[in-house]
Amino acid sequence: MVRRARRINRELAEVYPYAHPELDFRNPFELLVATVLSAQTTDLRVNQTTPALFAAYPTPEDMAAAVPEEMEEIIRPTGFFRAKTKSLIGLSVALRDEFGGEVPGRLEDLVKLPGVGRKTANVVLGNAFGVPGITVDTHFGRLVRRWKWTDEEDPVKVEAVVAGIFPKSEWTMLSHRVVFHGRRICHARKPACGACPIAPLCPSYGEGQTDPEKARKLLKYEMGGYPGQRLSPPADYPGKPAPALGAG
Repeated sequence: MVRRARRINRELAEVYPYAHPELDFRNPFELLVATVLSAQTTDLRVNQTTPALFAAYPTPEDMAAAVPEEMEEIIRPTGFFRAKTKSLIGLSVALRDEFGGEVPGRLEDLVKLPGVGRKTANVVLGNAFGVPGITVDTHFGRLVRRWKWTDEEDPVKVEAVVAGIFPKSEWTMLSHRVVFHGRRICHARKPACGACPIAPLCPSYGEGQTDPEKARKLLKYEMGGYPGQRLSPPADYPGKPAPALGAG
């Protein structure tokens, strides 16, 4: 299993050499806020919402002083906007009062912030600070169970099992590759098995559409010729930038 898992990672690295976080951000604070907003919605909807949010509240100090009702209106498109507003103002107050207005670079500090759990902390550590971390979101958990790396459902247990399979240096990029694959090819209800480049390695091959032509029609984002989720993707991203809010 370990050999197969590591080979899957190597194959995914060839398929997605451009894998990256699909949230737009320019600094650790923006990534932290965007990741909190991404709960129960798409990265695309977050990316369409954060330009106005960061224009209004560019720093933790600004966000800590926000009028809740005004912030709620800005982030309403992401859903659960009242709870998210409470978390964002709360974490901004904590950053201002306890960390000098800077996002801390340690897991134990990040998880103390309102609305921040291990998943969010690992996203920020891995992508804003270069600290290796495994991000167990719904896509990651689904795929590692589909590949029989683990049968655990609890994200913390999944993280621990996968961390034991791969060297720490691979953790952050592994997370991106698996999530990319889950969003583009290995979907929850209709995986595109017939168009999957790692099909020979997959113990669950056949759960989805195996006909190559029909499977290709299931591909999403750049794999299917469509825009990605970022309005400002990395320079090496081969797909199209996503549209701004209201642009279609």
